[in-house]
Amino acid sequence: MTGGHPGDPECGCGGTIARYVDAGHEAIVLYLNRGEGYCGRNDLKECGKIRTAEAEKACEILKARPVFASQYDGRAIVDPAHYEEFAGLLLNQKPDVVFTHWPMDAHRDHRAIAALVLDAWLNSKKSFVLYYYEVAEDTLLFSATDFVDTTEVASRHHAACYAHASQQPDKWFPLQKQITCYHGLQNGCGQAEAFFRVSQAGKNVLP
Repeated sequence: MTGGHPGDPECGCGGTIARYVDAGHEAIVLYLNRGEGYCGRNDLKECGKIRTAEAEKACEILKARPVFASQYDGRAIVDPAHYEEFAGLLLNQKPDVVFTHWPMDAHRDHRAIAALVLDAWLNSKKSFVLYYYEVAEDTLLFSATDFVDTTEVASRHHAACYAHASQQPDKWFPLQKQITCYHGLQNGCGQAEAFFRVSQAGKNVLP
């Protein structure tokens, strides 16, 4: 799973991460930066440290492994050098399936990592299955092709998101829960996460 900041993958696909781990798979959460640009009322100089610790706590809850790229929160760069650097980091994890932000998004860091992941997928000759996910408030005009029932792991999804205390989860997690509950209604279950599958060939690899 990849995300523009600590907290993004947990928000958009935290339940799916838990489902994968429960099925015996290794889950890696790759963050584009360490959230240096915002950590509530805390000193801005401390944000990278604070948000790294929050990400590590969230990953511990989900039993995933955190990995951090070297970019800076709010200053994402998409150029040949960063395409290569990010692809090297991503492909070094040897992923079978990768999730990232929907390309049409209100936050430029989200759009940046979507472009970086897509470029890595194309240049790796589509070596992994690629999905896009949605996050409350930021994702624009999302279209779903696949769903994962997250009803049984909803409490872990909640806990992982609330590990990001500096991001005031009370403001955004209820909106994300509305989304998962809506997708649950669509699929005859309590809650579900929705994804757009870019890789159309091959078998379904969702849990």
